[in-house]
Amino acid sequence: MSEIISARRRKLLLGLGAGTTSLLLGGCDRLSNLPQTQSILSAAQWLTRDAQRLLVSRDALAPQYTRADIAPVFRPNGTTNPDNAQYQALAKNGFQDWRLNVDGLVERPRSFSLADLRAMRAQTQITRHDCVEGWSCIGQWTGPLLRDVLALVLPKPQARYVMFFCADPMDDGRDYYYESIDLRTAAHPQTLLAYALNGETLPITYGAPIRLRLGRQLGYKMAKYVMHIQLVSSYRPFGQGHGGYWEDQGYTWYAGI
Repeated sequence: MSEIISARRRKLLLGLGAGTTSLLLGGCDRLSNLPQTQSILSAAQWLTRDAQRLLVSRDALAPQYTRADIAPVFRPNGTTNPDNAQYQALAKNGFQDWRLNVDGLVERPRSFSLADLRAMRAQTQITRHDCVEGWSCIGQWTGPLLRDVLALVLPKPQARYVMFFCADPMDDGRDYYYESIDLRTAAHPQTLLAYALNGETLPITYGAPIRLRLGRQLGYKMAKYVMHIQLVSSYRPFGQGHGGYWEDQGYTWYAGI
């Protein structure tokens, strides 16, 4: 009986996930701008999130692969070299002067150098990057767990979301890339601040000096060129109030897979 129930749960979850993913893929361009499509996507994302969290363990892991599965060339997504004078100056110096400020609703705001993050306990994982455009790629990522970084700044009880503010300008420099996740996702055992790809220092093309890596969400959630992390009670005050740059363009905030 338990096997039958488990099978039914998997079928329900896969059906919900597939339906939402199809909406996402179909909504990249013209469909995403239709009000009725945005309404459907908004409703579906919360249904998918709640279904996943009901049926899947809190710490359920995304599939992990072997070194033999690593793509010969990892396909980059989004910006590959930020047109940002401040960022370029930091890159020219090997990011020695780069600092990651972590603040907001925390007891102990802190600024981390790249050396500070490299000195922390690191985790290496070989996982698949799934892009909303329909392609996937497997790579090996290394960096500290986000939950270990947040433990050092002591989130306040009212903190609910983690905001990521990035160096890559969008829309001809009018906006900068940003993203957000909830604290539950931040605490997941596959949520990293990655500073290495395939055993090498993370190249600029892939988000140097650090990028967010999430085990169970689509690629646009994985912010590159992270400069500032802020804990907040709501993501509504930022950007257009939808929780991320692409979410402001009509993509769903919860991009679970």
